[in-house]
Amino acid sequence: MDFSLFGRKFTRHAGITQLMDDLNQGLLDPQAIMLGGGNPAAIPAMLQAFHDEASQQLNSGELLKSMINYDGPQGKDKFTAALAALLRQEYGWDISAKNIALTNGSQNAFFYLFNLLAGEFSDGRKKKVLFPLAPEYIGYADSALSEEMFVACKPAITLLDNGLFKYNVNFEALEIGDDIGLICVSRPTNPTGNVLTDEEIRHLDELARANGIPLLIDNAYGTPFPNIIFTEVKPFWNSNTILCMSLSKLGLPGTRCGIVIGPETLIQAIGNLSGIINLAPGGVGPTMVQRWVENGDIIRLSEQHIRPFYEAKAQQAVQWLQEAIPHPKLRIHKPEGALFLWLWFEGLPIHSQELYQRLKQRGLIVVPGHYFFPGITDATWQHQYECLRLNYAQDADKVQSGIAILAEVLAEIC
Repeated sequence: MDFSLFGRKFTRHAGITQLMDDLNQGLLDPQAIMLGGGNPAAIPAMLQAFHDEASQQLNSGELLKSMINYDGPQGKDKFTAALAALLRQEYGWDISAKNIALTNGSQNAFFYLFNLLAGEFSDGRKKKVLFPLAPEYIGYADSALSEEMFVACKPAITLLDNGLFKYNVNFEALEIGDDIGLICVSRPTNPTGNVLTDEEIRHLDELARANGIPLLIDNAYGTPFPNIIFTEVKPFWNSNTILCMSLSKLGLPGTRCGIVIGPETLIQAIGNLSGIINLAPGGVGPTMVQRWVENGDIIRLSEQHIRPFYEAKAQQAVQWLQEAIPHPKLRIHKPEGALFLWLWFEGLPIHSQELYQRLKQRGLIVVPGHYFFPGITDATWQHQYECLRLNYAQDADKVQSGIAILAEVLAEIC
């Protein structure tokens, strides 16, 4: 069968498809230690809350109604109105339901946004997405219709005590030319757990406004929900910001509910795309959390159950790693949020893909780090080949067993 250029681009090997294939393999093989994917943990308090809410919504008929009726292409009106009201009340944002669209997951949203705001324009101009700090999310790399649509800046790296380190935006090296269509960051960052400071976000906002382009913030793990963020930062949004959120890391990845908050003209465009490509986004997720948004419980549950659960898991996993693989063989990015630990094996004598394959042969699934540097063109920069992403949020015995395998394989290599 002869595929079009579109077909060839989107059927070739990609890091995100390798990750999801590994996730599926882990479901089929109960012996596999799955520390690669981004599946959220089963938090007992949240599972009970989901169960209670689903039972109530089923009894009232609302859950069934969400499955047997289409919503509009912008998403469930009742939900977007409630979310806008919550954000106005909590943060004083000048926002209405017209500023919010739902999508079938965040991955869907970023495909729309990147190709709306970058790529080839009718007058022949070509614009790119700028990542001011790499590494960045693996799912961005293959979501562009145009080739070479991403450009990224290497981070400033600060070495910290106890074998930790931290990435920051290197503003001195950051260049924003006429060919940049938008600036994109994730906060917290997947894969590293890095959290851009309030000052870094304000500075990026100033640069975006000065250049007449939007600032896109991927807030899938961030504040106010699911609040998997271990430093004190303020939620950020204004008329030049596109803020993307999700119900996945709240604990509902199967509902595939992404949330885009932005200018009304952009939201209308998202709705048009959704109508053409999907007819409408799914309504089960919004229905499940509708009452929590209306009464603010979505913020309370995030603060009381989700954040402390993951923070404790991250600290424990760091301790296990440092005991098993002491510095200087291993550096760990300071865990500030998200579900992952970012491991840097400085001077690793093999490529991270080879390390991934050796670990996989031992039954441990992680994600090789080189996939997380979209837009980095310097092939000689060794740092990008020396890192792994590890999901610390799974069961403690799995995490400990995985760390033991990692330590054994590294001992053979180094």
